[in-house]
Amino acid sequence: MGDSVLKNFSKLHLTLAAAATAVISTAVLMSPSSDVEAKRMSYSINLDQEENITASDLPAQDPAYLDSQGRPAESQSGSLANAEPAKANIDWQVFDIKSGDTLSSLFGKAGFNDGIMLSVIHGEGEAEKLQRLYAGETIRFGTNNKDQLVAIELKRSLLESLKITKEDEGFTGETVTREPEVRPTFVSGEIDGSLYLSAKEAGLNDRLTMELAGIFGWDIDFVYDVRKGDKFEVVYEELFIDGKKFGTGRILSARFVNRNDEHVALLYTDSNGEEDYYTPEGKSMRKAFLRVPINARVSSPFNLQRRHPVLDVVRPHEGTDYAAPPGTPIKAAGSGRIKFAGWKGGYGRTVVIQHGDNISTLYAHMRGIAKGIKNGTRVKQGQTVGYLGSSGMVTGPHLHYEFRVNGVAKNSRTVKLPDAKPIPSSEMAQFKQTVDQRLAQFDVFRDHTRQLAMASSE
Repeated sequence: MGDSVLKNFSKLHLTLAAAATAVISTAVLMSPSSDVEAKRMSYSINLDQEENITASDLPAQDPAYLDSQGRPAESQSGSLANAEPAKANIDWQVFDIKSGDTLSSLFGKAGFNDGIMLSVIHGEGEAEKLQRLYAGETIRFGTNNKDQLVAIELKRSLLESLKITKEDEGFTGETVTREPEVRPTFVSGEIDGSLYLSAKEAGLNDRLTMELAGIFGWDIDFVYDVRKGDKFEVVYEELFIDGKKFGTGRILSARFVNRNDEHVALLYTDSNGEEDYYTPEGKSMRKAFLRVPINARVSSPFNLQRRHPVLDVVRPHEGTDYAAPPGTPIKAAGSGRIKFAGWKGGYGRTVVIQHGDNISTLYAHMRGIAKGIKNGTRVKQGQTVGYLGSSGMVTGPHLHYEFRVNGVAKNSRTVKLPDAKPIPSSEMAQFKQTVDQRLAQFDVFRDHTRQLAMASSE
């Protein structure tokens, strides 16, 4: 429902979510029980306004924002009623669609037989889409002063409706999509526990927190590296319909200070329409590999002197074990080709992926290997390759994950990961323009944060 509406949102979110779910899950497990006191500043402002700001002024200001390339964008607000004038003399009957409702039963409730229903769904354009109904949607039937059916509207979501009208030649349908008004919003916080709790206190929802962790997750271990006093700032999109907030969009820029080291990420859309996050110098925030291939906690770290739990002898543990419920999806840490998929002795059900010439990753003790994963097939970073289990020589369900460089086992949690591709030289001029605008936006938000703090203290 409403899938078409989300096309403008980046495919990048899928990659971020794959990395971030493990980060947030473990962060929650490691977070303390004491209350978090994060410093919070969250609001939308007019970046062109030069007069002094007071605490009472801020909520009433009209927002200004930059698009994904950092350029000033025009407001896209507006309602369906404003977009298209209502037809005169139409009486409407409105029904909330519930489980068990059919198109025929809804037409019947409105006073129309199946013959009229068939003439509608066999109409022109997208009229036939009326047959796909889902509980929670709303449908309304419009009649003229002769009680003749002249219009039907199926509201699928706040942003998408199917509108069918009676023309001289019959019924014609079209999908109408509303563009939300996008307002940039700034939040800042200070860690006093975990990123998850501090971000929530600052005003970020779970999805944005996961994306924030995903953006920086290749450089920062949010379980072991984050310290009290670390700071973060985020500029993200809030989405409004008819002046009412209904959701959040993308993170436009973010800054994280970890142990006094500053990390800055800026969203940029290239000439092909692909979005990604980069440093101000043009290096990708992503790495060629996910740091963690599963949403789980570490149960046994990389240790070349570990005593084997089953054999009770000292045997190198050349990987990292992750514990999670059986069936938890396991993701490919990086794009590559399946080198092995099947039963591998004490490893049980195992998948080995070759990434280029010198790096391979291994995923062992699976309950099952994902459909389509077999020797020679190519996989993409974040693609599910199997499901956590307890096959092979194990004491309980877990994933055993290995990262090897030139055949030598490396600690996947500390090994330096290769970067994804940087900004190409052909894009650098446009990228630099975006960087300047994004950083200037950060500065303006910080200035207003200080003014707000001063106004609140007076």
